[in-house]
Amino acid sequence: MKPWDQFLTPADRAIVERGKWAGRIGFGGKPAIVAIDMQNYMVGPRGGDDSQYPYSCGAIGWRSVDAGKRIMAAARQAGAPIIYTRFVLEKSGADGGMFARKVRLGAGDYTFLAGTHGAEIIEDIRPGAGDLVIDKKKASAFFGTPLQAYLTDRAIDTLIILGGSTSNCVRATAVDGAQSNYRVMVPEEAVFDRLPFSHAAALFDLDRTFADVVTTDETVAYLDGLARKGRKGTR
Repeated sequence: MKPWDQFLTPADRAIVERGKWAGRIGFGGKPAIVAIDMQNYMVGPRGGDDSQYPYSCGAIGWRSVDAGKRIMAAARQAGAPIIYTRFVLEKSGADGGMFARKVRLGAGDYTFLAGTHGAEIIEDIRPGAGDLVIDKKKASAFFGTPLQAYLTDRAIDTLIILGGSTSNCVRATAVDGAQSNYRVMVPEEAVFDRLPFSHAAALFDLDRTFADVVTTDETVAYLDGLARKGRKGTR
């Protein structure tokens, strides 16, 4: 059962079937992991009080972090690059643009402001040697960043997108990735949102038009297969 199934009416399902939406793209041969904004402000303390973290997804986020750890471990075994993004704005809000006008800027040490605890990547999934960390100012990991050039240089054809939030930065990155003709894969357990409805609706729209919504198990199996091929190729 997919996260969106509970929200669809028979009429909705008929529309999807009539248009032959939600075809399968499939994994390619050269994947990269794009871990979107897996930062302290997104989850708060594991199992603790996150009331000081105004943008925290709490336990929902931590479950996705753990799924993402499995995928990242498999990616490292397969030699697939891992790219982390951080959403970081200056404390003045001068670089926040329309987002800062619409959502406003949180205050204190537990938001996405530069130099704060909240802006840092979660320690449980901290970047390793050779991983790339990109700071961004907008929702999409492609907008105003070197991500496209990095992927092109490595001949990447498949993006496996993790992190949050599903309806905001994950969705924006997935759409831009699809528009740049990457195979976009979104492991449903490894992305998260503050609102279950927003999570389900975003995944439905992505699966319908821009990406394959897959499982963590499928993703790990795919990466494990690449690792086995790589080991055979070095013999």
